[in-house]
Amino acid sequence: MRRRDTHALSDINIANLVDVMLVLLIIFMITAPMLQSGVDVKLPQADLNGGQERPGIVVTVNESGSIYLDKYMVELKDLGSRLQAVINSKDSEVIYLKGDKDVSYGRMIEVVAEIKKAGITDVGLVIEPIKSAAK
Repeated sequence: MRRRDTHALSDINIANLVDVMLVLLIIFMITAPMLQSGVDVKLPQADLNGGQERPGIVVTVNESGSIYLDKYMVELKDLGSRLQAVINSKDSEVIYLKGDKDVSYGRMIEVVAEIKKAGITDVGLVIEPIKSAAK
């Protein structure tokens, strides 16, 4: 009677691992563009060179005049207190104001006035850079 050699199979089949990794890669590639949170607005265009972006809080005014703090809708009267609460919890005091190009100038001034009433003086306006054909 002969004994059979029973060796454990010690090779790792990585084909399944590669399949799972490719599926995860595809999922991340599809969902990454969706992670840009915020409200969709048509920003005005300007030709400015090299603005330095610092981390900050985004206030958005859409074309109907609705105000959003990051991606949450707020009333104009509540904007100052909500900004103070967010600034106290974050390390930044920079506000980036995104206004749709179709929103009225008066509405933007009302929003800036509320931001100033909250004691915030560092406000930046977000624009869409002009795409030139020469570049």
